[in-house]
Amino acid sequence: MKLIRVQDSDYKKCYDLFMRFPEDENGFYNSVYGYNYDRFLEWIELKRDYSLGKNLPDGFVADTTFVLSDNEKYVGIFNLRHYLNDFLREGAGHIGYGISKEYRGMGYATAGLKLVLEKAKDFDITEAYLSVNKDNPASLAVQKKCGAYIHHESDTEYFTRIKNDL
Repeated sequence: MKLIRVQDSDYKKCYDLFMRFPEDENGFYNSVYGYNYDRFLEWIELKRDYSLGKNLPDGFVADTTFVLSDNEKYVGIFNLRHYLNDFLREGAGHIGYGISKEYRGMGYATAGLKLVLEKAKDFDITEAYLSVNKDNPASLAVQKKCGAYIHHESDTEYFTRIKNDL
């Protein structure tokens, strides 16, 4: 299993993976929902810049989006924000992820989260901030398997932290 940056991926397989996700499911927001293939390719070029901290829209931070690959199958999406602003610190945090429905319950989320936590060390992230909808106990279990604890909560979400010592 490995993480592949979207800009280094097989674009067609990557597009097919993203199109299997609705716009918003269990707290995972698919920012390219409904894109046609050409528009998706334009988004990949934006992601190339964003991963370098270039041409960021107001309120955005540098981030890298990965696909989780297992034996050439693209099974999930992981987004790593390189640092936090106030909005992210009180919300989504450093890492967001989603596993395609046909691959859920097979350990991919846990394996992918562990891999992205390793990538987070490249950005000196010693404590990763995440969030999870309260109606998504499977994702909370994944985070806990990776060392998360609940830091605080709102009516609808848990905000977790994972020590990621260098």
